[in-house]
Amino acid sequence: MNQERRKLISAQISALRDVEYALTDVAEAEQEAFDNLPEGLQNSERGETMQEALNQLEEAMESIRSACDSLSEATGGE
Repeated sequence: MNQERRKLISAQISALRDVEYALTDVAEAEQEAFDNLPEGLQNSERGETMQEALNQLEEAMESIRSACDSLSEATGGE
């Protein structure tokens, strides 16, 4: 792979990492909101919905990390 394409991929890895960091902030805020709910609400439909959102956010962040790893390997493991 030539240098120009490596630079393009590197820029995309950087952009993906920015998205991952932003999602981390959202997940932390959502976890804090869940933790601050009374126990009765944590076990309610609302709490379950919040937990499912947290699970989906974590899955999305894992996918982004995996994509970044794959892109890095494609460029020779920057």
